[in-house]
Amino acid sequence: MISLFRYRTIAPFLLRKHGPVGYRLYRYFARRQIAPFLEAFAEGIDERVWLIGIDEFPASGYAHTAVLTRYGKVGKMPNLPAALVAKNRVNYAGKTLRYRLEHPRDFRYRGPSGIRAVLIDDIVTTGSTLREAHTVLRDSGVEVLFALTLADARE
Repeated sequence: MISLFRYRTIAPFLLRKHGPVGYRLYRYFARRQIAPFLEAFAEGIDERVWLIGIDEFPASGYAHTAVLTRYGKVGKMPNLPAALVAKNRVNYAGKTLRYRLEHPRDFRYRGPSGIRAVLIDDIVTTGSTLREAHTVLRDSGVEVLFALTLADARE
């Protein structure tokens, strides 16, 4: 897993993600941080690698990971919109690792198998969501090269 920022470094911006400016902030981070990172990665590959956002379900007018994958995509790395969606709408905000493990997201993958992908999420808190998403993708025949997150909240 690769995180572009420590959570505390950009927390004032991320805490505004549900407000009117949130969409623009996420688009900015996607264009200025994620896309350049993926562009540099794509220089070393000869095949298509898909971007798969974790749970691109619009909970507050837009899905945070959908913005990151849409505006972070580059040439050989298109996105697969809403390919990995949780059946369980449980809210993990402020919850412990134990709670998260006892209440899995129960992801469903609706995309092609036999592909290579980069898994995208906005914030990693415990890593449980990334692990569950990776397992579902692997079991669906997707080779996850790595996970890329905007911020890592683990200290």
